[in-house]
Amino acid sequence: MAGPNRPITHRTMVSYIDRTREFYAAQGYERPYRWAHFDEVPFTPLPKPLPECRVTVITTAAPWRGEAPVDGVLRGDREVWSGSTADPPARLDTAHLAWDRESTHTDDRESFLPLAALAELAGEGRVAGLAPRFHGVPTDYSQRRTLEQDAPEVLRRCREDGADAALLVPL
Repeated sequence: MAGPNRPITHRTMVSYIDRTREFYAAQGYERPYRWAHFDEVPFTPLPKPLPECRVTVITTAAPWRGEAPVDGVLRGDREVWSGSTADPPARLDTAHLAWDRESTHTDDRESFLPLAALAELAGEGRVAGLAPRFHGVPTDYSQRRTLEQDAPEVLRRCREDGADAALLVPL
């Protein structure tokens, strides 16, 4: 804390790319970690104006294991899962994710599952409404699994719910 007798201190920058490569090398992986990249961006323009769009949320948080199963089944944090936007769980699990635990917390579910904020926007007419489910995706480090398995499954669920747009909220 800064004050008359305490200088302001600044943290040094953390290079997550270097840190990740060093971590995987220390684990014994022979090839350096390769960050995912796309020659073509896999997003599309909105099909209609935002006030006419039904919106869903996609988060990287996992179901909280201390509560009843989400979507009728308790799933692991390495599978796509879905929950009700009308009755979301009180909390989600973020322990499996990497985030700065010294500077922040994930006790505020709205910070990574902003359903109340989206419902308010729907009430104001800024979006048409919420899709019946939100979706959770694993933070799998396999670009192939994400492209071939998880992304198509999330897309299938979004289409099944009639979602026109998705708000991606990674932790």
